[in-house]
Amino acid sequence: MLVQRLIDALGADAVKTDREDLSVYSFDAYSEGRLPTAVVQPSSTRDVAAAVKIARDCGEPIVARGSGTGLCGGAVPAEGGIVFSFARMNRVLELDVRNRRARVQPGLINLDLSKHVANAGLFYAPDPSSQKISTIGGNIGTNAGGPHCLSYGTTVNHVLGLEVVDEFGEVYQTSVEESGYDLTGALVGSEGTLGITCSAWVRLMRTPEAVRVWLAGFPDVESASAAVSAIIGAGIVPTALEMLDRLALQAVEAAFHSGYPTDAGAVLLVEGAGFEDDLNVYESQIARLVREAGAISWRSARSEAEREALWAGRKGALGATGRIAPNYYIQDVVVPRTKLPDALRAVEAACDARDIKVANVFHAGDGNLHPLLMYDRSEKKQVAAVIEAGNEILQAAVDLGGTISGEHGIGYEKRETLTRIFTTDDLATMARVRDVFDPKRMLNPEKIFPAGVGCAEVQR
Repeated sequence: MLVQRLIDALGADAVKTDREDLSVYSFDAYSEGRLPTAVVQPSSTRDVAAAVKIARDCGEPIVARGSGTGLCGGAVPAEGGIVFSFARMNRVLELDVRNRRARVQPGLINLDLSKHVANAGLFYAPDPSSQKISTIGGNIGTNAGGPHCLSYGTTVNHVLGLEVVDEFGEVYQTSVEESGYDLTGALVGSEGTLGITCSAWVRLMRTPEAVRVWLAGFPDVESASAAVSAIIGAGIVPTALEMLDRLALQAVEAAFHSGYPTDAGAVLLVEGAGFEDDLNVYESQIARLVREAGAISWRSARSEAEREALWAGRKGALGATGRIAPNYYIQDVVVPRTKLPDALRAVEAACDARDIKVANVFHAGDGNLHPLLMYDRSEKKQVAAVIEAGNEILQAAVDLGGTISGEHGIGYEKRETLTRIFTTDDLATMARVRDVFDPKRMLNPEKIFPAGVGCAEVQR
């Protein structure tokens, strides 16, 4: 009955039920889940609303999915149900160049939006490393960041309004220009648990007059971390401030030949954007600060090709680790910038104790660490070891005054760790918000909150 109703509403080509098709949608970049009951590929908001009403009538949970690049199991059908794939809803619906905004569908690839508006002298700022394949809808769900969020902010700073289908299949609009509660802000980062985004008005930015990329090599991560604190402490906020350690450098350079020094203990990749005269001043100031912090090399990318090569290496760093081990486990934690050396020592200690190779590639400017723990998934002992090390790293970040997630979301993987930073009452109060939007918990169940957390726990 469920499948036939979906076919009647969306068409046979938009409904997948064969086991081999379902298996493709049972996992994301985090892990495999159980098979969904069905997969639907809506082409419009009307399709989404119709499918949600059918799912509700049949008691089936719903999981919204972009490209499946999530790293915390946010798109895994933990309770089965219907996976909504937005691959067909991938268009730019409206472009308002004068007001620098666009209305886009959730399945639009992040980088494709910037390509679409480039001729108008505009770009879309949020740029996760997965921007060549991750979708705007998925980015909205996790409030994705990226290397340039240091200066431009995360996804929530660039979403102006949303078209959302709720658990009843009703369509409503939100806008940051409306008075009252900021429902747009509440929905961004909610990982599909409060509603299903069907389109979004997003902010576009004007392409800067000039862009410079600089590369500073250091003997170790401690001196590189000191340079980060010095740059930010001097009131300089680059558009990006990234760090790679020795093992990451070696993997990246072997894969991409981007021009990174493989003999350095760490490098800072620094980008500045703006007016030429301002960048000349910034370059001299940053060069002085990094040398004072102990830099052993400094260079400026001389051409657009050099800039792109350096960024290709940075954004391809995760895949480059395949030269070291068949699998990697990535953590996503945040610490205060001044605590970066302490956090990196904790990462090293956790991995050394378990004989795990680790490469560090991260957003140093805002203290967002991404240690890559290398292992072989076919070896159960190694799997257990990286999970233990990852949990130890996570706790170390909390102990240093940081938090458990910077930009990858909570999803299924980290939901039980929320208790490390929130009290039971905190979590139950958050659950009350979810229950207002989705009292039956049919939208992406088993995500974000620890098992058993409900608003009843705060009722008096």
